[in-house]
Amino acid sequence: MVRSLALVLLGLGLAGPALAQETAPATPAAQGTGEWKHGLSLMGEPKYPAGFTHFDYVNPDAPKTGLVRQSVDGTFDSLNDIIPRGTPAAGLHLIYDTLMSAAFDEVATDYGLIAESVRYPADFSSVTYRLRPEAKWHDGQPITPEDVVWSFEQMTKNNPRQAYYYSHVKGAAVTGEREVTFTFDQAGNRELPQIVGQLRIMPKHWWTANGPDGKPRDISQGTLEIPLGSGAYKVKQVQPGRSISFERVPDYWGKDLPVNIGINNFAEQRFEYFRDSTVELEAFKGDQYDFRIESSAKDWATAYNFPAVKEGKVILEEFANRSFGSMQAFIPNLRRDKFQDQRVRRALNYALDFEGMNRTLFFGQYKRTSSYFQNTELASSGLPTGKELEILESVRDKIPESVFTKPYENPPSGSEGIRRSNLREAAQLLRAAGYEVKDGKLVNAKGEPFTLEILISNPAFERVALFYKPSLERLGIAVTVRQVDTSQYINRLRARDYDMIVSGWGQSLSPGNEQRDFWGSAAADREGSGNYAGIKDPGVDALIEKVIYAKDREELVAATHALDRVLLAHDYVIPSWTYPNTRTARWNRFSHPEKMPEYGSDAFPTIWWWDAQKAAKTGAAR
Repeated sequence: MVRSLALVLLGLGLAGPALAQETAPATPAAQGTGEWKHGLSLMGEPKYPAGFTHFDYVNPDAPKTGLVRQSVDGTFDSLNDIIPRGTPAAGLHLIYDTLMSAAFDEVATDYGLIAESVRYPADFSSVTYRLRPEAKWHDGQPITPEDVVWSFEQMTKNNPRQAYYYSHVKGAAVTGEREVTFTFDQAGNRELPQIVGQLRIMPKHWWTANGPDGKPRDISQGTLEIPLGSGAYKVKQVQPGRSISFERVPDYWGKDLPVNIGINNFAEQRFEYFRDSTVELEAFKGDQYDFRIESSAKDWATAYNFPAVKEGKVILEEFANRSFGSMQAFIPNLRRDKFQDQRVRRALNYALDFEGMNRTLFFGQYKRTSSYFQNTELASSGLPTGKELEILESVRDKIPESVFTKPYENPPSGSEGIRRSNLREAAQLLRAAGYEVKDGKLVNAKGEPFTLEILISNPAFERVALFYKPSLERLGIAVTVRQVDTSQYINRLRARDYDMIVSGWGQSLSPGNEQRDFWGSAAADREGSGNYAGIKDPGVDALIEKVIYAKDREELVAATHALDRVLLAHDYVIPSWTYPNTRTARWNRFSHPEKMPEYGSDAFPTIWWWDAQKAAKTGAAR
């Protein structure tokens, strides 16, 4: 299970034949059964009992005041973010509530928000949510089961990615005065009851009415009309493409719910847009926004020595990432014939001088990524044993034999001698794959040159790609680094029009159905999926199903280790770098709980608040 974040949108695919015995059709008799629960967890019972007052990690007495300004790269052209076209504004999640709300100190656990309780049958073939009678829209109208059903239908109708995400939901129906039931096309998928609780609920009565121009609103199209919401905030002001601000709703219906105590503490949240990362950094130094996550090791090492830092007006702080793992990589597009041969992909890995890159570009801050679930207990290591070995044995005919005999390792690096040796190994792999160098150019048996365009949109990645380029050129590969704007990059990504990108995948501590979207064969040719590499492999498909249908935590960890191991064994990507913390810089006007939640990282600004005493010393926002 991975939540909807800017880093990733996720999807669900179709169950594979390997686990047909575990995906029996749902039976109508099972619908609406089971005991009512106040929360759901994939890890057993929820930590907080029914009737709890607030999460342990919040400050229930946090002041409700102040402005917080955040930055966003690029631009926006729509306040409707359920459609795949256009670029929606940041922060729209603030105006909508979902059925359930996540806890930051538990893995894959949610408690009631719009829904006061939830139940499902023992075979997980359906789920029923009962709505709170006090839940209402900002115009005072109640949130109804009809709104939930309509939201599900519109989301899956107008957004192919969401349709894929909820593809195992056979239907949603009103089954009581305040009840809505989702039925599934299979049984045994423990994650399905919980992921529908993440569904964003939208107001049917508003979207199906006429707009200010007298014409019917169309939820399938982008719009800059301020939408009606139900959440703690509403849109205050919009400057298209430049900024958007949200103000807290004083009579928000859910402000006293346990899941909302100690959050939504700012009177106003504003998002400022910047099209250039250098300008964005300088704007932070000039106090044009308040909080910054620094993703550049170079900037973290060199750009934060300005006076406000020395004076204590700007605070630098790192927060440990315990809530997610990731694979950051150079990702070749396997849909192109030149990347189909694993020896070619492995050669590209040998060509990457990671230690030289780390020393030259990253000030030695990074380690090399060696897992698709890096920095979590889900990362594979050593040789498979126990339950993981059993799972791998069950699909032995579909996976590389090397997973049983040799742990995955990236090529060594660290000295000039090793770098030269790696390039020789890369050249040998390319020759074995049918390539040779003629007149300084790497060509195949037909005499066609091997060309490689590295597509990027983030200027920070340009120097990374340019560092990689000379090593590839020494092998005879003609390399182009092409930087395009965000909209063009997204369009080319959706159309799979690239040789290689610099990107990655974020992973929760409870992987599940989204793995189909990342690596599943069905997602490889689907526009907009997260399968950037174009992976199509029956062994990977079978192991994804093992992850999804794991019956307990032990089995989930073992199945994920197995999936990780097989993905690595195929050399689908060229792993790059990893860092275990989130680097942040902020103007010293805010405070956070002394003990931060285990899985919330910085959790900014959700559980933070405006600190008047600090702000008085720092100065008013400019």
